[in-house]
Amino acid sequence: MGGFAPEETAPRAVLACGEVRTCLLPTRQALDIRAAAQLLGLRVDERVLLSERPNLYARSPDTLTGIDCPLPSANGARVRAVGTVAARAALTEGRVLQTSAYFHLPADGPDQRRPWGYYLVRPGVVEPFGKLPQEAVAQGVLGGGRHGELDIGLIADGLLTRLLRHPLLDQRPPLRSRPTRLRWVALPAAPGDGPSIERFTLVEDELRTVRLRIPEGTRTAEIAGLCDDLALHDWLLTTVVRMLDGISLGAAPPSARNRAGAGEDRPAVVRALRPAVDHLLHLWMPRARVAKDLAPLWEALEERPGFSRQWQAMVQRIRDQLTLHAIPP
Repeated sequence: MGGFAPEETAPRAVLACGEVRTCLLPTRQALDIRAAAQLLGLRVDERVLLSERPNLYARSPDTLTGIDCPLPSANGARVRAVGTVAARAALTEGRVLQTSAYFHLPADGPDQRRPWGYYLVRPGVVEPFGKLPQEAVAQGVLGGGRHGELDIGLIADGLLTRLLRHPLLDQRPPLRSRPTRLRWVALPAAPGDGPSIERFTLVEDELRTVRLRIPEGTRTAEIAGLCDDLALHDWLLTTVVRMLDGISLGAAPPSARNRAGAGEDRPAVVRALRPAVDHLLHLWMPRARVAKDLAPLWEALEERPGFSRQWQAMVQRIRDQLTLHAIPP
């Protein structure tokens, strides 16, 4: 079976894994491009990637975390691995913060640990001792693993915690929201096949898992970029659904209520929905920064579960309610 395109000098990968944390930046005002660069300046030797088209976007340089521990395994096999996990952070429209940790694995590795210098020149590569039980490790990563095994979610979470303490942030978010986690694995596609999503699962309120098949020659950083994009739009959907949940919408038109009742109900609904309009609705832009070869994966998500259809329905519902409540009683 083939593999993904590794970084220079790295062995060919047969499994890539990662986890993404997504949350609302805890600040009243969205950060401008200069402030975003300041927030994400994780390394003095590399600049923050900045882009203003098609939307405002900033991404930190990668940081590396050295690991030497067992890999998660669904069948209980104890597979020790050594290498580095890459982590980075991104800010979309100065408003939504994401941290992502990822790595890839070759089919086999040496029987003995090599000097750290060997691993440091292979960023984002984790090598097993001996042969990699590819399927068991893929299932183990998606399942979360056990205590003492590699947990890339902790690396993504550690970077997120660090950024959320930055002095630029006033800790006054404009709306209530909860972070989400997206855990993913990617295995090689069959020769001649394109990329595919084997399974997308809502495990719990805040955790999603994704299992992908990716053609040989795809860079792991591009797979991570696809999953960042998926995590961003899943967070937007989840957040707006929660905003709408529990709001009494359309119980009666304004003309059917007395003035006192309308006066009490209208401001409450507008206050509940306006943050979505001010801070979230303009962020929906699937595939804006997904590699061309991986963009077709969004077509599957649009067909089922239908991300954009659900989003457009919610946007229309919000706009209809704000229009309705603007009508004088």
